[in-house]
Amino acid sequence: MLAWILGFTFVSGVLSALAASSFLALSEARRAAVLPHVIGFATGTLLAAALTSLLPSALDIVGPGRGDVIGVTLLGGILLFFVLEKLVLWRHCHQDHWETHTAPVYHHDHGKASGAMILVGDSVHNFADGAVIAAAFMTDTKLGIVTGIAVFAHEIPQEVGDLAVLLHSGMSRARALVLNLLVSLTSFVGALLAYYGFDTAQNLLPYALTIAAASFIYIAVADLIPGLHRRVDLKASAQQLAVIVAGAGVVMALHAGAGLG
Repeated sequence: MLAWILGFTFVSGVLSALAASSFLALSEARRAAVLPHVIGFATGTLLAAALTSLLPSALDIVGPGRGDVIGVTLLGGILLFFVLEKLVLWRHCHQDHWETHTAPVYHHDHGKASGAMILVGDSVHNFADGAVIAAAFMTDTKLGIVTGIAVFAHEIPQEVGDLAVLLHSGMSRARALVLNLLVSLTSFVGALLAYYGFDTAQNLLPYALTIAAASFIYIAVADLIPGLHRRVDLKASAQQLAVIVAGAGVVMALHAGAGLG
């Protein structure tokens, strides 16, 4: 049983990150042209993953009548990431920089903050994926296989979005790839903890899912969407809306196709 769990955790975590890394194989000029569209796509995948997968799963786990607990956790998570972003900005932008450089420095450091938060959020998300896969296999082997395949499928567009945010934050391709792969390993931690401490992991899982959802919502709304608003012409706006809808649609279609949406 443990071999099945670890095998599908590897497929859904590490292999999905490697599959998404093909985005990094593009030339710098090509990535520069494609990146704005991928940022829009990432916005859609982040919001869809949070609102149609993570939060509904958390609500299902806690059961009826306890939705307020998830709501409070979501609010706390958003405030937590607001504070974390402030700390990152304060660290990278001293008072004299604010006074002499203003907006350009702010946008650069704001990107660093979003990069740091996407790593935190994806760590929690991958941890939860590992725990979900383990729980599914411990319930039924067939359910575990279906769940593992579904997680792998929805992780690919999510990982592409994560890489886009990391590149947008100023990271090099190599650093973004290495950090994204390292973050994917948290899925093994979630799987092992769920396997060896199933009851405790189950109790914490809905809150971990909600914190992950909070990070995705915050990044999409506070960091990515404002950047998209810098272009206000009709053609650019229509393209942005199209890729956001496409990103959300891919995640929702994958979940629906797996019977998880």
